[in-house]
Amino acid sequence: MTTTLDAQQFGKVAVLLGGRAAEREISLKSGQAVLAALQRQGIDAHPLDPDDTVLAQLRRGSYDRAFIMLHGRGGEDGQIQGALETIGLPYTGSGVLGSALGMDKYRCKLAWTGAGLPTAASVLLRSAADLPAAAALGFPLMIKPVHEGSSIGMARVADAPALAQAWQAAAHYDDLVLAERWIDGPEYTCAILDSEALPLIRLETPHLFYDFAAKYQADSTRYHCPCGLDAATEQHFRELALAAFTTAGASGWGRVDFMVDAAGQPYLLEINTVPGMTDHSLVPMAARAAGIDFNALVRRILATSVARG
Repeated sequence: MTTTLDAQQFGKVAVLLGGRAAEREISLKSGQAVLAALQRQGIDAHPLDPDDTVLAQLRRGSYDRAFIMLHGRGGEDGQIQGALETIGLPYTGSGVLGSALGMDKYRCKLAWTGAGLPTAASVLLRSAADLPAAAALGFPLMIKPVHEGSSIGMARVADAPALAQAWQAAAHYDDLVLAERWIDGPEYTCAILDSEALPLIRLETPHLFYDFAAKYQADSTRYHCPCGLDAATEQHFRELALAAFTTAGASGWGRVDFMVDAAGQPYLLEINTVPGMTDHSLVPMAARAAGIDFNALVRRILATSVARG
């Protein structure tokens, strides 16, 4: 990956932030942090909060590339990537396929299963008629909207009435809801940068799971990096995360989340192709552990757009 370009050689950069997804507020924070880091390095970067006229704005602004910092639908699901492809504007991160598959928790799990990668047993909930099949997995279960991020709409349920209630709540965000067998064990995340798996982070929270509040609001969440695993096991899990990332067609940069049960068996949870870049975010934390400061991280992510140039 080309990372040695002068600031001027990147040209004029649009930092796409905000958008209209449920994760808009987090996207604004991430985008502002990225924008500031680019400008600190003398890169001609400008914020752009996209609406229906985003392509016209990009053309009028004579931008040379886009730094995508849109979380969730419209920004992380292949939509903006496809739109940028139509005008030939280089952009950061995964392409259309990797973005769309990474955003779709159900179909991403199908791809992993087909590739022989470990992921928890699950049932897709399209209607109330699917609830008995989910209950048959055994409680507790994790309920999650298929196309949301930041743990929005997610809940842990311990019985059939709670399952029905959580499904209805998740269905408010998405027509497709996933019921997944609960994995009792620590959660880890692995940041990916330039086809390299960065040091693992182990997440610890007093909440039932790593929910929205634990991610963005709570001071009680603990992030362990080094993660506490022995070197051989961590390397194995990093290789697994990288395999999960590439199997889904993702590229450039991102994050893979997984859990490990009491027997030491890992289970892949999901991919984030445009992870957060706030002061609570995990990719910058993993990058620091690898000796990459925030400015350098942002510049390397911007450089993932160069191959598309």
